[in-house]
Amino acid sequence: MTENSALLSPAAYVEAVTTALAASAAYYGDGATPLGDDEYDGLLRAIAAYEEAHPEEVLAESPTGKVAGGAVQGDVPHSVPMLSLDNVFDAAELAEWAAGLERRLGRPVAGWCVEPKLDGLAVAARYRAGRLVQLLTRGDGLAGEDITHAADAVLGLPKVLTEPVDVELRGEVLLTTAQFEEANRIRLAHEATPFAHPRSGAAGTLRAKDRLYRIELTFFAYGAIGLDDLGHTALLEKLAVLGANTAASTAAAPLRCETVEQVQERIDVIAGLRAGLPFGIDGVVVKADAAEDQRQAGNGSRAPRWAVARKLAAEHKVTRLLAVEWNVGRTGIIAPRAVLEPVVIDGVTVTYATLHNPSDITRRGLMIGDQVFVYRAGDVIPRVEAPLADQRTGAETPIVFPEVCPRCGDAIDTSEQRWRCIRGRSCQAVASVVYAAGRDQLDIEGLGTTRAVQLVEAGLVGDIADLFTLTREQLLGLERMGETSATNLLTAIETARGAALNRVFCALGVRGTGRTMSRRIAAHFGSMAAIRAADADMLAGVDGIGAEKARVIAAELAELAPLLDKLQAQQVGTQVTEPQHKPPADAGDASGGEAAAAGPSAPLAGQAVVMTGSMSGPLAALSRNEMNELIERAGGKASSSVSKRTTLLVAGEKAGSKRAKAEELGIRILDPEEFAALVADLVPAS
Repeated sequence: MTENSALLSPAAYVEAVTTALAASAAYYGDGATPLGDDEYDGLLRAIAAYEEAHPEEVLAESPTGKVAGGAVQGDVPHSVPMLSLDNVFDAAELAEWAAGLERRLGRPVAGWCVEPKLDGLAVAARYRAGRLVQLLTRGDGLAGEDITHAADAVLGLPKVLTEPVDVELRGEVLLTTAQFEEANRIRLAHEATPFAHPRSGAAGTLRAKDRLYRIELTFFAYGAIGLDDLGHTALLEKLAVLGANTAASTAAAPLRCETVEQVQERIDVIAGLRAGLPFGIDGVVVKADAAEDQRQAGNGSRAPRWAVARKLAAEHKVTRLLAVEWNVGRTGIIAPRAVLEPVVIDGVTVTYATLHNPSDITRRGLMIGDQVFVYRAGDVIPRVEAPLADQRTGAETPIVFPEVCPRCGDAIDTSEQRWRCIRGRSCQAVASVVYAAGRDQLDIEGLGTTRAVQLVEAGLVGDIADLFTLTREQLLGLERMGETSATNLLTAIETARGAALNRVFCALGVRGTGRTMSRRIAAHFGSMAAIRAADADMLAGVDGIGAEKARVIAAELAELAPLLDKLQAQQVGTQVTEPQHKPPADAGDASGGEAAAAGPSAPLAGQAVVMTGSMSGPLAALSRNEMNELIERAGGKASSSVSKRTTLLVAGEKAGSKRAKAEELGIRILDPEEFAALVADLVPAS
């Protein structure tokens, strides 16, 4: 992907946004991103360059300026947003960033702190009177997922601090190299699949519940809310005194530096230590050390202005390409995977690597038996980069591309770079069912992967519509399915029959859409019948859908016609209508895509709304996703960052920097109770 916006066409821009969102969702979900760090960073730069040149075409779901690329969400609001870090990639960019910070301050930075950028998952640990009461993931930066159940297995995260203080520790949870090896030993003993790498292992372990075994992780604190008057070096020292583990206990310990030259020297030292560290790092973090410098510099919508990540180059190794496997994804995409002669990269034994798609293989000129460069992209996903053509012996053989779907034996659609089984989702019914049953889709509790496999293998379910035909007798015939479990599952399925239109549409897994776009499509058309009747031109009228994406969605809907017929027969989603938010006939979206176009009767018609802080009153029980749904049902558009396009801020307790920015811009501000009254007719009953 080029970084030159002149070479990024409108269609390529849409594809770039879709690719970046998918990679970000995988990375922050289970660590299994198909893109390397360098690739992902280049993709974001290309997207940003295109958007700067074409501001009128910016997609609402674009990852630019969003924490975690806007790909993840959570249910529990953070006391203060958990931001990401901006990146620099060499010494010159670091010096330029430091000079820019000093220009903002109008004086030299008082000092710098340099510390390793740990490759784990960011968490917030809340303490009351010195006792741990809650552990949260970062989520989308505004709200996270409650993972308090996993706290007992996290070393370095004390249950009780040495002082009875109210504080929120922030840091990284990861698997050290030793913990990763032990975790895989334990998983193999329990006949479970080994973790692919430490980051995915940590992500899976933090979210897992009711496992029959215990896997230990490690916490490294790097910040805190509630100790705000301390400089960063002093803060890290205080965290250690409180009993929290910090990187000070490692060879790459945080170090205060007086000049940018000293900062660069310390970065070089940490980079040199990288291979010998007992955990993975993917960069080095540089922070203004003084609390006053941090306060004066402030924060952007996505990242603090007083800190930056100096990314390190991925480590490369050479090994042999032994074979290529072809795997089929949830939507029928056929993805090649390289089988490698095992090689240790950054402390991890690598035997598989991504190859992306057939054209990628052809472009690289790969052959079976080649010696190939391999690197752990972003220190996470191994990727085959290029063959060493000058070392070929003549024994290498061409890679054989499949002529039929490797899973079902049906034909393959090769019209696009990413090949796909012509059966699409029906080729991978289990994955489609599990996705549709997810919390933000149909929310069918009790229908996880294990149960979905049973249903599909028993011939009871071939697609999501079949779920609504299941009987008690059929369920009781499944292994480990009792009366109570069958009743609960049938109840959850029946509840899903009346799910909101946007959730039913999202459950279809239409390419180019997600939660946000599904809400907009449902609000724009109002019924499944209207959506099905829409052609590409009509779909392009939905806010955020351009001509290229509209064609993809229209083709997907045509392909899904048999499934939609079955859902209609089962009265799933087709009988549900939602208020239509139509743009005025004589006006476009003057807000540049940030304000929702809605009919004048909608209470938030034309409003771009940002929620921040802890919600109270009637809104307290709503998840972040449910809040966004509420806003869009009321005719508005939910956004995660305050800008000149924002028209309304809902500020709860500890609203923080977003409220300050809204006040500075003169944006209307309501508290949660005032907002609830404004949209009272749409707030779900508690």
